Amino acid sequence: MFTVSGAARAAAFVSLSFAALAVGSPVLAAEPPLDEAVVTATRTQVPLDEITAPFFVIERDEIERSLASDVGELLRTHAGIELARTGGPGQPTSLFTRGTESNHTVVLIDGVRVNPGTIGSAALQNIAPESVQRIEVVKGPRSTLYGSDAIGGVVNIITNAAAQRGLSGYASGGRYDTVAGGLDGGWRFGEAAGFGFGVDYRESDGFPTRVGNEVDRGYDNLTLNLAAEYVPVDTLDLRARAWRAAGNVGYSSLVPVDQDFENAAYAVESLWRPRTNIDVRAALTRIEDEIEQNQDNSGVATPPYDFLRTARNGLELQTDVRFGEHNELSLGALLTRENTTALSYGTAFDIDTAVNQFFVQNRLSVGRHSLVAALGLVDHETFGEEVTWNAEYGLTLPTGTRLTLAAGRAFRAPDSTDRFGFGGNPALSPEVSKQVEIGLRQAIGTRHSVYANAFRNDLDDLILFVFDPVTFDGRNENVDRARIEGLELGYAFRGANWRVRAEVTLQDPRDRGTDERLLRRARENYVLAVEHLAGRLALGADVSYAGNRVDAAFPSTVNLGGYTLVNATARFAVGPRWSVEARLENAFDEDYALVYGYNTPGRSLTLATRFAFQ
Repeated sequence: MFTVSGAARAAAFVSLSFAALAVGSPVLAAEPPLDEAVVTATRTQVPLDEITAPFFVIERDEIERSLASDVGELLRTHAGIELARTGGPGQPTSLFTRGTESNHTVVLIDGVRVNPGTIGSAALQNIAPESVQRIEVVKGPRSTLYGSDAIGGVVNIITNAAAQRGLSGYASGGRYDTVAGGLDGGWRFGEAAGFGFGVDYRESDGFPTRVGNEVDRGYDNLTLNLAAEYVPVDTLDLRARAWRAAGNVGYSSLVPVDQDFENAAYAVESLWRPRTNIDVRAALTRIEDEIEQNQDNSGVATPPYDFLRTARNGLELQTDVRFGEHNELSLGALLTRENTTALSYGTAFDIDTAVNQFFVQNRLSVGRHSLVAALGLVDHETFGEEVTWNAEYGLTLPTGTRLTLAAGRAFRAPDSTDRFGFGGNPALSPEVSKQVEIGLRQAIGTRHSVYANAFRNDLDDLILFVFDPVTFDGRNENVDRARIEGLELGYAFRGANWRVRAEVTLQDPRDRGTDERLLRRARENYVLAVEHLAGRLALGADVSYAGNRVDAAFPSTVNLGGYTLVNATARFAVGPRWSVEARLENAFDEDYALVYGYNTPGRSLTLATRFAFQ
């Protein structure tokens, strides 16, 4: 027998962050200014100079400047992040964080976990950047706080509706007959209440997804985003948020087909402060993830057609107690009830899964020292109990050098498709990760900063589809092991008119059984981003290089060559509330592949305009 890597999948767990989020960092900074805070690393608001986990933040200005088609395009130009996409706009997009599998990163929308329980990784291709205010990315193990899948890290996408004031909008158009437009607004009603909304629509004729195919495969997506807040008394905040994306995408399998999709995340939250040093948080959450195929792969127009559906309800409770200025204790419980249904290539299932998670975390900061210790327990209906932990220490030297040491244990639970889909095995065990890391950050004066992170990640019991070429049969098994060793380096400059960010990722993601490199992951990635401000004109460019990768070409493998992408941007402020923008993507029309047998976009120009009414 020999083994073939299975499709990217994800398991179910919900998490959320309640704390207020600061905004407004420079667009190309490797990290936000040190007077800001990040929530995702500890599920509490932590000043940047006390964080002991590697992270980066993408702010609203960078999002607008990018004119990106989806959130995946925003993430890929940062250290430790790689993408694989099977075609053009709206096509399935896989996210590899620090060389881990595409189902090893938890994705949150406004703190609500949106990874489905069927096919795995979250649908980044359906998250419109125009609906996003800020993205926080924490790398490394976070299963203690976020449950299954948080092996590579956590991506927390904070939507735009809650931050809106006044009325604003945009419109854009570009190659492949791509058009997009949106309108958003927000109002405060005194000090006690506020409401915000956003609507975004985009469509594209696209291009053929597969090499050798001549039929363009298009995409359309309508995104709605709502947020409301009510503060009846100083000690109580009530919030509600809703995000929903729905549309259609065409693709090519044996024949051209298309499918409808819907992704949604809802949350009703409360934050109660019975004392000045105590926060009590509660949330009811729900996510819906659905794909409905409109034909079968042979072109026969008779139902039933394949479909995938996830519906997950969650109850989240968290209490944070601060003992003086330097010590904070957090206790949390996250309870989810998930239903997954599917029909795929003749295999159907309808599965209910209950997951109960509990965690305790203590964060201590005294002088130049910071310490985080966390312990988690997951009671999963599929396999029983799983214990996770994180231990992190930070030391700030008199020179301002910040040293960090971190270790942790994370896991990924087998999802419904692993257990009951094609080749399913109900007896699967969780995939388990043990990681260690050392980091350094150094500010050089007031404008320069550098960082370095070295990490090692050992993964056991990875789930693979084991195929027998004699019987032409097989099933999923916990048979694989992997080790990922890596180094991340970064530099940032913030001046009055210039901003520069340079990052390098060097890694060795390797199968410990065969000593082969893991599929679709490069050993080196380089990024350089530059922006120049000249009065009302802002000019920018980013250059990214990815080394060669290995991909599956059944029954063997194929080498995908390295590639360099150059993008350029320009923004001109016509007036205080009106601007025009342009983005030239893949400026040198690089011919490259992210997935074997699938096309990627060529040189393309996007033009846009924005307006605001306060």
